[in-house]
Amino acid sequence: MKFIRIILGKIILLLNFVFSPRGVKRTPEAQQLADKKAQSMQLYQFEACPFCVKVRREMKRQSVNIELKDAKNDAVARDELLTGGGKVKVPCLKITQNGEERWMYESSDIVSYLQKEFA
Repeated sequence: MKFIRIILGKIILLLNFVFSPRGVKRTPEAQQLADKKAQSMQLYQFEACPFCVKVRREMKRQSVNIELKDAKNDAVARDELLTGGGKVKVPCLKITQNGEERWMYESSDIVSYLQKEFA
């Protein structure tokens, strides 16, 4: 079973690389505002998780650089996810606004949020 997951994960990553979406073009000022807004976000993810790939593709479409945290291979990131969000489930978008943290778990919710914030 682990072998199948490894193979499927590599296929997902290859297809994501081959069919990578294009990012939106913004003016330098608008991109600077988007980058500033993205600094308050972190995405906890596994590299080959199809739902995480879905979120990363939307990040690319919206041309935003959100910090990625590998909750599978990084014990510190995994602990942050468990402590802050309450469970080790990916993808999870951590949004920090006005000193308050919000943890968003569902990929569809994250994609909708990114579209609303950065479109």
